[in-house]
Amino acid sequence: MRERGSGSVLALAGVGVIAVLLAAALQLAGVVAAAHRARAAADLGALAGAEAVQAGAGQGAACAAAARIAEANGAAQEGCLVAVDGSVFVTTEESLPPGLATFAGGTVRGTARAGPARS
Repeated sequence: MRERGSGSVLALAGVGVIAVLLAAALQLAGVVAAAHRARAAADLGALAGAEAVQAGAGQGAACAAAARIAEANGAAQEGCLVAVDGSVFVTTEESLPPGLATFAGGTVRGTARAGPARS
């Protein structure tokens, strides 16, 4: 007895597996892109804060400058510290889109340091 149509069922199953894998890859790519944006916002914020420190601003003004730049890049500043040597450490957080919020607790973080070279 010949089984007709079994090739169609196998092909449909293969297409389904490929579709699931593609959806998972797109989800992962979205999380990675958000993490890159959070790190870029932290980096740019730290640079803005370090520039303010070099111009003579205190920690409050430097961290405010860092926060403005981080927010302009779509991330919220979660932390800011100006070290004794003038280095500025910035931590940012970016919320994931609703479809991706189940990954990474719904947010991704970025951290950066800017300031004098370390010896």
